[in-house]
This record gives sequence, structure tokens and C-alpha cells, in this order.
Amino acid sequence: MRVSVFGLGYVGCVSAACLAGMGHEVIGVDVNQVKVDLVNDGRAPVVEERIGELIAEVVRTGALRATGDVHEAITGSEVSLVCVGTPSEPNGSLCTTYLERVTEQIGAALAERGGRRHTVVFRSTMLPGTCLNLLVPILEKYVGGTAGVDLGVAVNPEFLREGTSVRDFFDPPKTVIGELDPASGDTVTALYDGLPGEVFRVPVPTAEAIKYADNAFHGLKIGFANELGAVCQALGVDSHQVMDVFLADRKLNISPAYLRPGFAFGGSCLPKDLRSLVHAAQRADVSVPILAHVLPSNSDHLQRAVELVERTGKRRAGLFGLSFKPGTDDLRESPLVELAERLFGKGYDLRIYDANVSLSRLLGANREYIETRLPHLAQLLADSVEEVLDHAEVCLVGTRDPAVLSALPHGDGPVIVDLVRLPDAEARRAEPGYMGLAW
Repeated sequence: MRVSVFGLGYVGCVSAACLAGMGHEVIGVDVNQVKVDLVNDGRAPVVEERIGELIAEVVRTGALRATGDVHEAITGSEVSLVCVGTPSEPNGSLCTTYLERVTEQIGAALAERGGRRHTVVFRSTMLPGTCLNLLVPILEKYVGGTAGVDLGVAVNPEFLREGTSVRDFFDPPKTVIGELDPASGDTVTALYDGLPGEVFRVPVPTAEAIKYADNAFHGLKIGFANELGAVCQALGVDSHQVMDVFLADRKLNISPAYLRPGFAFGGSCLPKDLRSLVHAAQRADVSVPILAHVLPSNSDHLQRAVELVERTGKRRAGLFGLSFKPGTDDLRESPLVELAERLFGKGYDLRIYDANVSLSRLLGANREYIETRLPHLAQLLADSVEEVLDHAEVCLVGTRDPAVLSALPHGDGPVIVDLVRLPDAEARRAEPGYMGLAW
């Protein structure tokens, strides 16, 4: 394919050289003439493992050249990759100045060229909504056509690590294609044909968000490891030995476990152990801002559920589920108990159903906990799903109990506040009486 790559920094330079190495005919574009001259001389404008040799080879064979002329690049290509920078503004917001400028230039060049359909692929990191709400309107204004019909548009985030970016390009962890229409996705898929790894074709905003999910989690992982290391050191423990054993657990630790958005966590272990670890760090004068904010973050997420109920304006509420997780009657530090407590405290007329919870069976610490936190539980518990549904104007669903799921109405009936992402949540999203916490 004939490809133009806008921006010859790390991402653009590596993308251009690697695509040329795959057999595509590539034109690199940059406003910096020094970068253009370096590439045309067969030299890399960035310091990166393997990039120098690769650029020298593809320039020698004629597969890669560079220019500062946008019109020349657009005329000589059928696909454009936008790889310009999106730095932070002083207040932390995303700077889209370079993205807007290059999009305007591409749009103007496409309008002048006319003819066959061209596909514009954004590789730059940008927040969800940037492409559809900002960049697509710019392209349509200049081209005078409709994106997805007269020109292709896609978002294709990169997952290249500086220092190993060439290796990462040819052996990616995944390829993500946010397609405005199937034809745009087909074009990007063909561009990377032959590379290993799974290809995910998703809506444009999803592709934009995936890049942020990756980088936020990577930063979180590093911060978590460093904080834990600092606590271990203060307590005289070998942190690397701890992490070696931690990493060996592929069932809960290094796995998809716990990584599905849903409701707050609770139970007899996680809250108390986080408190103990943070307290030990504070006693040792070790700052652990990530660990110290896990429980406040959990409480904030629970509060979001309360706010969803408040938004409905309804006063008669039902709650399905009370124990801290399915298949148990353990109420200790259950987020659903906390949710019930907050709603009851705000004066909601509340009914609760949990098939596993019976006051007559609660014993020991479990009974003591509920008598302290929700002493009115006896008057709030319902005997059946139907009793809750008959009572409630708004129902919070905190369980996937089949008896509850099968009884939940569609359309007419109480407003459904989904705390667990119901199996039919996708269909329910179109219903006026549905609100999801896990979206």
C-alpha cells in the first residue's frame, strides 16, 4: 500500500520505517526540515534500537522517503497515519493543537486532490471523543464530504515502548483498530497483514480509551510495586522475594481477575488488610499514596450508586443482594450493607432481598456487624423477589441470582440501577428505565 506518515518523532519514525520494511511504499512528513533531510539521507532522526539500520535499508531500496510537503504526501498515498504529539497543557489537559493543524492540512490536501477514497488513521494518543467530535468535523469541513462514506477514518493506537519500539512493532501485544466504518477498518487491517497478535476492531471511542487504560494500569503497577517495596524495606522484608511469589499466582494476581468494572469491594479481608498495611506504612513514616487511597476510592464508587438513585427522584427503593459476594451470607464490610445503610439514612423506604441472608441464621461476628451497622435489617428484609418489585420505584441489582435476573421487568416497572452489569445489559441500555453503574 502507499502510505503517508505525519510526524517523524518516535512513533511516526518507527511506524514509517517498519511499514516500509513490510513492503509498503511510505512517505514520511514533518514540519522539521532537519528530520526530513535525515530520513532522506538514510539516517534516523531518533535514537532507538535497530531503527538506524532499518531506515538506511528502506531508504536505499526506495521504500521510504520524507518530505515537508503535505500535498505531495497526500497525492502519493492512499492511507495517512497521523503520529503527531499530544502533550499536556499546563493544567494537565490534552493539547490537541498539533492534531487539529495536521488534520486541517490533510483535509485541505484531500479537497484539492479529489478522486479516490483516502483513509486517515490517527495513531496519536487522544481522549475518547476527540476523533468523532473534533477531528472528523474538521476533515468533513475541508473535504466537503462525509467521513465513513467519502473518506475513511480510523483510530489505531500504538503500543510501542521507547528502546524496544521496532521489536514491539513487529511483535505487538495486540492491534487495536477503532473503525468509523467497516471499509476503514479493512484498510488498517490490510496495512498490518502478517503481524502476529490478536486484532481488535472496535468503535472509535473504545480504541481511544484502550490506550489510556493500558498506560494508566502500567503506571499503577509500577507505583504499586514501588510502594509495596518501600513498606517491605521498612519492615525488614525482601520485597523481590515477596513479588516473586506474588507473580507466581496466575489465578488471582496476574490474570483477568478483578479487572471487570462493577460495584465496590468488601468482605472480611480486603478492607481490613488494606487498613493494616497502610497503618504499618504510616508508623514507619513511609508514604504510600496509592495504597492509602484504595479504600477512599472504593467508598467514592459506592457513593456513585447512591447518586444514581437520587437522580431518579424516587423514594421507594429495592435492593437485590446484601452479602459481600454471591454464594455466602457474610455481611461483614459488605458494600451492599453500606449502600443500604446510606439509603436508609437518607430516608428511603427500602426493601432488601438476598436468598442467602436470613437473620435467624446469622451468628458471631457476622451478626454483631449487622446489628451495629444496620440494626433495622429485620424490618427491611423481604421474603421474595416479587415483594421487592411490588414495593420499589427504583431497584438496585447487586447480585446475579438467577431468580432475581429472571424476574426483573423490561420497560414498565421500577427503574433498574445495575451494579453488576446484567447479562442483558446491552439490550437494557436502550430502555428508559435502566441505569448502569458498570459502564
